[in-house]
Amino acid sequence: MVKKTKILLVAASVLLLSALWQPASAQDPLAGNGYSPYSLFGFGDLVRQGTGYNLSMGGFGIGDRNVRYINLLNPAAVTAREAKSFMMDFGLENRNVLYQGNAATSLSETAQGVLKSANNTFNMHNIVATLPIARHGAFKLGIVPYSTVSYKFQADETSDALIAEAGDIRYTKEGTGGVYQAFLGAGVILWDRLSLGADLDYYFGKIDRNSTATFRNSSSYRSLSSGWRDNVSCFGGRFGLQYQQPLGGGMNLTVGATYALPTRLRGGEVRYAYGKTSSSTDTIANRKSSLANYSMPAEIGAGVSFRYGETWMVGFDYTRQDWTGLSLGEYPGVNFQTGVAQNFRAGFEVTPNRYDVRKGFGHFLRRLTWRAGAYREMSHIFLNGSQIAATGVTMGVGIPVFRYYNSINLGVELGQRGALDNNLVRERYFLFTLSFNLHDIWFIPTLYN
Repeated sequence: MVKKTKILLVAASVLLLSALWQPASAQDPLAGNGYSPYSLFGFGDLVRQGTGYNLSMGGFGIGDRNVRYINLLNPAAVTAREAKSFMMDFGLENRNVLYQGNAATSLSETAQGVLKSANNTFNMHNIVATLPIARHGAFKLGIVPYSTVSYKFQADETSDALIAEAGDIRYTKEGTGGVYQAFLGAGVILWDRLSLGADLDYYFGKIDRNSTATFRNSSSYRSLSSGWRDNVSCFGGRFGLQYQQPLGGGMNLTVGATYALPTRLRGGEVRYAYGKTSSSTDTIANRKSSLANYSMPAEIGAGVSFRYGETWMVGFDYTRQDWTGLSLGEYPGVNFQTGVAQNFRAGFEVTPNRYDVRKGFGHFLRRLTWRAGAYREMSHIFLNGSQIAATGVTMGVGIPVFRYYNSINLGVELGQRGALDNNLVRERYFLFTLSFNLHDIWFIPTLYN
């Protein structure tokens, strides 16, 4: 039975990794925030990292160690595990967003007149697995979305002279795609309290941005489309450490720190333009070059948590990235700048009685793990002199399933990004996450066949 379980887990890992790779090669967004006008800039909207376990606690995790769950936010956390244990986490998310802006927004001239809009997406968020290396070491591998590009602005020509000459004209500005992050990491425990870890990251993906002028009721004019397609492919790295200090009485203090290396997104770029009629498409331009615009700065992070046995935990994280002066493309007519990004995240979890074996619904509720958190994110994007910020609260529950540490984790998030001031767009969103945490014990010899 144990061998069959291992085979099923490995097969599931291979199938899920294959499923994740295929959408990426087809330019479909793997996951992330879905549609957002703020994904117009740079290499898109940065996706909040972490599994459902982290996200339901406000995205906290740099200073957290939990043997029951995979923590992606600190490479050193991979060593928080039971010996010979195999763990895997597969996450899904559903995002619902309500957008509101003024009658004329400065994001794009073609977005004028849009007051309210809504969007919902359902995507895969992560897949990651960890395995032991030795008694005090382990490694992990997985894939997550790093950024997503998904926007579409439309407006119709209002000049009476042009309409009289060419008929109705519709202008469209659209972007699709994203960047994904595959990683392989390892960690080791030194002197029973200090954990060190490192991740090798591989960023890849495609981003397509184009602008189109469509002549809707005239056959004398060709519709014109121009844009560029970026193919991203590069390596990066992240380091982490955690130190755990017993405080007595079942209480433990954990402090953690992370450092991500600065990375230049390399790859190729295709600039294109073509004219299209109902019966043919003519290429006007198609020029290939090296990708030169996008870079990611170094990121530093720190976190601290207090844990009391298997009953409760509370913690806080802080991260900082200085994007000042980095080139993320040119946006004529838009007052766009980059600056310092800072994130503040706090969360807690509580399990009333994990080992309550009595029957009844009330006793079942005592075995559940309840989580909550909050965050404040100051992004690297500045528009019209205003920094785009997001604030949200999260809640979640972990439901134990079968033996070992297998569980289903549900989470919800309510938040807001942007504002109505300075001709910006305000996003109010509801996020639902579902993750499956699989756990098994490997490398145990059987006594009987």
